[in-house]
Amino acid sequence: MQVPPLPARPVAAPLSQQLRSATAALHRQAEGSDLMRALLRGQLPLGCYVQLLRNLHALYQALERALHAAAPAVPALPSGIARAAALESDLHALGGDGWALQAVCPVALAYADHLRALATREPKRLLAHVYVRHLGDLHGGQILKERIARAYGTAVAHAFYRFDQPMQHIAALRALLDAETAPDIMAAIVDEACEAFRRHIELFESLQPPDLTPA
Repeated sequence: MQVPPLPARPVAAPLSQQLRSATAALHRQAEGSDLMRALLRGQLPLGCYVQLLRNLHALYQALERALHAAAPAVPALPSGIARAAALESDLHALGGDGWALQAVCPVALAYADHLRALATREPKRLLAHVYVRHLGDLHGGQILKERIARAYGTAVAHAFYRFDQPMQHIAALRALLDAETAPDIMAAIVDEACEAFRRHIELFESLQPPDLTPA
């Protein structure tokens, strides 16, 4: 008697695809926040923009240091993708030597603490924040750079959004993410990416100036 073949196991989508699908609604919510809409419309006051960069620097510094501390459990970022140094350059150009004295909001401080904790507790989850921040910058950086130049003038520093080979960097980060194939770890990273977007939404709300008029 011929034995019927076993049914084929479904092949899980690559991690980068799972992340995009699972976070789509939260991504739209973050982009649709009043703060980000004002930035994209060129209506966010320059001081508020500098404050946003200062808080993002706290996140990038914590994330990139956490990735370094988590090695070799988490692969290093490909060369040219790290953003903390670029943010420092922009903040120095915008605020001089005193930029580091500007206060970081409690939401960003809690987020940075969370990233540092992941480095020792669940380092693979850091990949979720690489997806949300670094891959997000590569996709939207050029658009933001143009909007910021129009809003604040071409002389305003924008090293944060400048990449030498953005398409190659995007491919490298996707390959880094898609190298993870363990179902339980992929599920944890997807869950963490949703948490990352929720934290960004909270951050944008906390940084929104009280007199900002919603569109």
